[in-house]
Amino acid sequence: MKIETVKVNEAKEFDDFIKSHPKGHMMQTSMWGKVKKEWDWTGFILRDDSGVIKGVCGVLLRKMPYTSFKMMYAPRGPVCDLDDKETVTALLKAVADYGKKNKAFTFKIDTDTPVSNTEYINLLKSLGFTFRDNNEKFESVQARYIFRLPLEGRTEEEVMAGFHSKTRYNTRLAERKGVRIEIKGKEFCEDFHNLMLVTGERDNFATRSTGYFERIMDAFGDDAKLCFAYYEDELLAGALDVHVGDKVWYVYGASSNEHRNLMPTYLVQWTMIKWAMEEGCSWYDFRGGYPDENNPLHGIYKFKKGFCNDYIEFMGEADLIMNRFAYTFVNKATELMKSTRKLRAKILK
Repeated sequence: MKIETVKVNEAKEFDDFIKSHPKGHMMQTSMWGKVKKEWDWTGFILRDDSGVIKGVCGVLLRKMPYTSFKMMYAPRGPVCDLDDKETVTALLKAVADYGKKNKAFTFKIDTDTPVSNTEYINLLKSLGFTFRDNNEKFESVQARYIFRLPLEGRTEEEVMAGFHSKTRYNTRLAERKGVRIEIKGKEFCEDFHNLMLVTGERDNFATRSTGYFERIMDAFGDDAKLCFAYYEDELLAGALDVHVGDKVWYVYGASSNEHRNLMPTYLVQWTMIKWAMEEGCSWYDFRGGYPDENNPLHGIYKFKKGFCNDYIEFMGEADLIMNRFAYTFVNKATELMKSTRKLRAKILK
């Protein structure tokens, strides 16, 4: 077995492996490294003795704000056969050694695998990873509860037949009422950002900048699409989706406060699901939802559930802690900032 590393602008073979692998994820690609400009991205490649790639892991490293501590994070990594203990162990140990050399206080992963994969979870524990208490409050870096719609071998009619009856009705209503769909490019990121500001104010969450959306469009090129819904030339809703390998991800969505009775968000999703099918994808990934009915954003969960009845509970976050003091300090500071933001939101509401 041999480990090698690649940087963000020399990762074609790395990205090609991710696109070909059933565990491939958009956040493991070098393209995602280009989006996360505040982080330093490194790709780890593990080859067998004949040079065949056995697995990869894309890693982000950055100094935490206002501290000298560095965090290392492999979003949805590693990408390999998770039942191959030798490959998983060799990859994660190589990344951990890199983290120690770069003075990271933790190596965080949230692998794309269900919580039922106890064999993999136990392997991580044997390697020194610890799991925080997970619950339905959605406080992890990436969502733990995922809606993933199966597409392989199904027609459009079969996929729509699997939607909740109300979702089918709303999708068809938008079409009947004259909602118009247009696919847009990077030059419309400002319009999408403005729509996100409206959504964030309505639903009380922070939004990304125009530049962030532009970086996604630049990094993923033709595999990133902005889908807009209009009614009489008024922009009502939009989504930013990304295609990598056998999946399309619904990365961001937004809607205005006008003409919500026309159900434009449903038609946007149906359009992007059809795009995934045209690309030959096996899955349309809606990303996260909030199962807790007391969560103020539980409506997102209900919306996505209408398209995809079942959700997957992932294993959650695991940390290989390298500096216990720094790990505790950063977690306490993060919790304080979150509570402060919540208090400020209540005051400004």
